[in-house]
Amino acid sequence: MIEALAKFLIAYLVGTVMGGQIVGRLRGGVDLRQHGSGNVGATNALRTQGKAFALAVLLIDVLKGVLAVLLIPKLPGPLVEAQPWPTDWQAYACGVGVALGHCYPAWYRFQGGKGVATLAGVFATVLPMALPWLLGGFIVVTILTGYVALASVSAAVLALFYIACVDARGLFSAAGAFTAAMALLVVWKHRRNLINLARGQENRFEKARLLHRWLNR
Repeated sequence: MIEALAKFLIAYLVGTVMGGQIVGRLRGGVDLRQHGSGNVGATNALRTQGKAFALAVLLIDVLKGVLAVLLIPKLPGPLVEAQPWPTDWQAYACGVGVALGHCYPAWYRFQGGKGVATLAGVFATVLPMALPWLLGGFIVVTILTGYVALASVSAAVLALFYIACVDARGLFSAAGAFTAAMALLVVWKHRRNLINLARGQENRFEKARLLHRWLNR
């Protein structure tokens, strides 16, 4: 348990390294929390700061998800003679830690991003076969509707569908528990967007509605 907690906390700290804050400081002190939706993620960066800024934010947030589950579980434990902690559980626990660090960073009053980019990095590493489902669902819903929040929630639901119906391990496994927990986190972080969507008040990313733009030429 000491090793589990230590690695979880390290992953959490990695998660608190916010791509939006890093790129903002490098670009003259831009604070995404003062622009647009106030979110520090790539979507708000794209809407308010442009493509290059958003791409840099996206890369940092994805990369920290990859590094957290790829490297941290390999760190030597403090009690080498103790019963080893299963490797898959280590990776999933670190995935939860880095996602929570991104969504609730202690240094920023627990007001962070929504975890989608960081979780994409995590899933690309621990469940790579699920990644096409996530990305495919995200891209299709975004192109059809222009609602990034809806696309994010759809990707989370598809991840859950994949692990429950396609992956041999199923929901009642370490992978299933991790996927279910992260799907719930994504839905929770987008709850206000879903409420706004139901009320017809959600902001639509019109430039992403490629099918709509093509049909209206």
